Amino acid sequence: MKKAKLYATLVAFAFMLTSCGQSNRAANNGTEAQSNNKGQSHMIPDFNADSAYAYTAKQVSFGPRVPGTEAHQACEDWIVRKLKQWSDTVIVQPFEARTYDGVMRKGQNIIASFSPKNPNRVLLLAHWDSRPFADHDKDKSKWHDPIEAANDGASGVAVLMEMARQFHLRHPDIGVDIVLDDLEDWGPPAFDRNPGKESDWALGAQYWAHHPQVPGYSAKFGVLLDMVGAKNPTFLKEKFSMQYAAYYVNQIWNTAAGLGYDNYFPDKAGFYIDDDHIFINKIAGIPTVDIIQQDPNSSNGTFWEYWHTSHDTLDKIDKNTLKAVGQVMLTIVYNQ
Repeated sequence: MKKAKLYATLVAFAFMLTSCGQSNRAANNGTEAQSNNKGQSHMIPDFNADSAYAYTAKQVSFGPRVPGTEAHQACEDWIVRKLKQWSDTVIVQPFEARTYDGVMRKGQNIIASFSPKNPNRVLLLAHWDSRPFADHDKDKSKWHDPIEAANDGASGVAVLMEMARQFHLRHPDIGVDIVLDDLEDWGPPAFDRNPGKESDWALGAQYWAHHPQVPGYSAKFGVLLDMVGAKNPTFLKEKFSMQYAAYYVNQIWNTAAGLGYDNYFPDKAGFYIDDDHIFINKIAGIPTVDIIQQDPNSSNGTFWEYWHTSHDTLDKIDKNTLKAVGQVMLTIVYNQ
């Protein structure tokens, strides 16, 4: 994922991380959740964190998934093969986009759909490529090395893959589209001292927003998962999400609190972050929420401590976090 827009409100976050421990307080086996929309009870599937962790580990096992590499192609083949086992339809959407350095590069968005004829739909997103630069590493010799991206990319994909498996076992009443976008993380590296522009990032999301798999595509709302697997994260209410999709932000955070995951999803304002959801909101016109770890106490002042470094590795992934995010998202989808 990319850059944040920091405002004077940073000081308001100083009190934020008062609790070090994260607890699992939800009763997650076959959770029955009350639907706010339908006034009826739905049996919510149990999100399997072991499964999501295995999907994270499998992506990392290919190596850095930088577009144009063998690892990228091998990971794509595996993701598509798994999604075809579970989804009603799977589309690989090839595209070309110009990166910040003026080079035209090829990408592949992966789109899995459930109940594709249902007009009442929810959009779920994550990026599946990995950063070609460890440009925030403290070791300058590693700045030009690609990263494993266990958290910044693979964790969000893994949560959505486990959700897809659950959708296959018990289709929700609503139609669901999972979009795994590519060429998300090839924005200008920090060592170039070129801040670039908003459109230098999330190239696959931009392409999809202009060219959805169905002409005139519409969804009730969207949710982007980015860096959702590290230990003891804090998912603050990202400000662009509040600007474009406040109703759904509050629905998600209230659901998390109801499940006992308010330590992961505190009722606190976050930063403005340029991420895939910006283009889904602005171009596709779908109100979209960004669930992303934010940490104003990190050395980079915004994101998880190991963001865009060589230390974004599998050992940083925590099953409790995957469980929290996945269970909240399953509850949101099945209660629509």
